Amino acid sequence: MTEQAARRPPAGPRQALAALALAQFICSFAGSNMNVMINDISEDLDTTVQGVQVAITVFLVVMAALMIPGGKLTDRYGRKRCFLTGLAVYATGALLSAAAPNLGVLILGNSILEGIGTALLIPPVYILTTLLNPDRTSRARAFGVIMALGGIGAAAGPLIGGLITTGISWRAAFVFQALVIALIILLSRRLDDPLPPDPTRSFDVFGAVLSAVGLVLVVMGILAADNTIWLTVALLLLGAAVLAYFLHWVRAREASGGEPLLSVSLFRDRVSNLGLITQNLQWLILMGTSFTAAAYLQTVRHYDAIRTGVVFTAATLGLLTASLAAERLAVRRSQRTLIMTGFIVCDAGVAALVALVATFSTAWAFVPGLLLIGLGLGVMLTPSVNLVQSQFPEKRQGEISGLSRSVSNLGSSFGTAIAGTILVSGLTTGAYAAAMITLAVVGLGGLAAAMRLPRGSEAGPVPAPPAPRGTDVYGNKD
Repeated sequence: MTEQAARRPPAGPRQALAALALAQFICSFAGSNMNVMINDISEDLDTTVQGVQVAITVFLVVMAALMIPGGKLTDRYGRKRCFLTGLAVYATGALLSAAAPNLGVLILGNSILEGIGTALLIPPVYILTTLLNPDRTSRARAFGVIMALGGIGAAAGPLIGGLITTGISWRAAFVFQALVIALIILLSRRLDDPLPPDPTRSFDVFGAVLSAVGLVLVVMGILAADNTIWLTVALLLLGAAVLAYFLHWVRAREASGGEPLLSVSLFRDRVSNLGLITQNLQWLILMGTSFTAAAYLQTVRHYDAIRTGVVFTAATLGLLTASLAAERLAVRRSQRTLIMTGFIVCDAGVAALVALVATFSTAWAFVPGLLLIGLGLGVMLTPSVNLVQSQFPEKRQGEISGLSRSVSNLGSSFGTAIAGTILVSGLTTGAYAAAMITLAVVGLGGLAAAMRLPRGSEAGPVPAPPAPRGTDVYGNKD
């Protein structure tokens, strides 16, 4: 290697982080930007608000259902290869969505292909971030950047989508996604995979099918709530039964010496379990608030896409402000404290959204609540992710990253499905309040989970040496 070549690698980490953070940004953007296109898409494609809600929710549930298999595939085929493949599939779906002549093609492109692409590319984002940043300080900083862009993508999705939809067309928003994907591929040329792929690793196909079917049935059950309670109960029970059999299957496979899709030992870590719960509820609140407020503004207040997007600027500013301060906050406060504070601030924001919107008809009534929700989410998104990822050694990053992202995206699915179902059942001020109050209750559940995090498990900002093989970063046996 020449001296000039030896000087090139230092630029690698920055370029790699840019690619990984942009990937999280565009996937989060895709989950929320359609919220301001509800009227435009429904009119152009001759469908309904419920039809667009289905497209949004199917995208989220496909991600959640396939994220665990996607994480597992990284061990066999390599993290970079899965990342690039996911980007290619995503871009194909975005371009197909841009040309969609009807709702069915939009669901194929946006909900299915973009969902599959996201499930392939997101686990490598978190695995590579963990592997490329072995100490807690650099890892917290990297996750801070990634979660900041992810949260901003979700919060700013309505604004960016509104600007593009009003200025050009809702179809141009999907072209924008494809262009960002092209930039990510360009930045990923020098991306290194610290661990070699292992083609001999088996893949539990039956387990993957069981987990996907179970998760899809659960979300379908929630979506069916506005039709009949019996269908909802039947789908939820069937989904729970399939997921229970999935857990039985992986236990049996692991006991017989086979490699399951998801090791049940991942659930033996109490800190990780509580961290996963907080991740799920954070994204439920974010996506539930985004869909509820956007749908209410467009269908009840009759705002266009750009005015709706401008209202959401408050949430974006709040999230950006808190995310930029994430590293400083991590130095001064424990991760447990940050997560608890985040849920408290989010619930205060939800309360403001209900009270002020019921009292005032101006758009300014949404600003304080959305600002608080953005601040609360920005405070706690990074600590929750870092808490979970740091509990496991390198060899288990594929599994835990897939599980972590699946849990988060399932929260996004639940947020859109639960809050959206309550809202579209009435599309009134009362339905809006009911949906927001439901999200406030979810926030209280997140606070309760965060309070149960043991103080001794708080991963602080002090650099830690690499853990011995077979142990986690706290020295616990794997």
